[in-house]
Amino acid sequence: MDVILLADVEKVGLRGEVVSVARGYARNYLVPRKLAEPATAGRIAELKKIDDQRARHEARTVEQAQEIADVLRKTVLRFDVRSGPTGALFGSVTTTDIADELWRSRKIRIDRKKIGTDSLKRIGRYAIPIQVFEDVSVEVKTLVVPEGGELPPVEELAAMEAAEAEAKAAAEPDQEGRTGEVIEDQVTGEQVTEVEASVEAPAVETAELERSLEADASPEGESSGLNR
Repeated sequence: MDVILLADVEKVGLRGEVVSVARGYARNYLVPRKLAEPATAGRIAELKKIDDQRARHEARTVEQAQEIADVLRKTVLRFDVRSGPTGALFGSVTTTDIADELWRSRKIRIDRKKIGTDSLKRIGRYAIPIQVFEDVSVEVKTLVVPEGGELPPVEELAAMEAAEAEAKAAAEPDQEGRTGEVIEDQVTGEQVTEVEASVEAPAVETAELERSLEADASPEGESSGLNR
């Protein structure tokens, strides 16, 4: 089933794209959550018309690109977003958001693929690289600000990020660092990983028990047991 994405959906596509997905996924997940809408011929034509209009504001020569770059150097984008106490966002600021804001605030069309950043997932001050045209690039100052507030100083932002990293490290299982540790099997003398040893131990114990029973069943079982 073809749908038009109304928001960026991880591993599916970016907002405004027409993508093909399973019918059940579209009807039960994407459409009810307003992440997509059916890709009717009318809506596709409407989106193409809008894209064509915006394309007129895209650089077509080096001279136009230089003029656009001059405007972008003076531009400061601001995104007010919901965030947690450590500065992590409830969501993210994507290249689609940046491209849309450049169009809204400056009427400059920039292809999302020419915006050189991953999704922004923390509050902070960023310099986003953008390729305006071949051999014409510029960095756009971008502020990701906690909703209803202002950005803390750089030092405080760094401390918040460090605190979040420490919290994540403390939450990791203590045994994680021991996985795959090489030890020596006391019965066979072979080196195996700790995980392998724990799995194979019951089999080794069974073999020892069988040898013991065989020895006890033989006429010389008692002496054999002492000699061992």
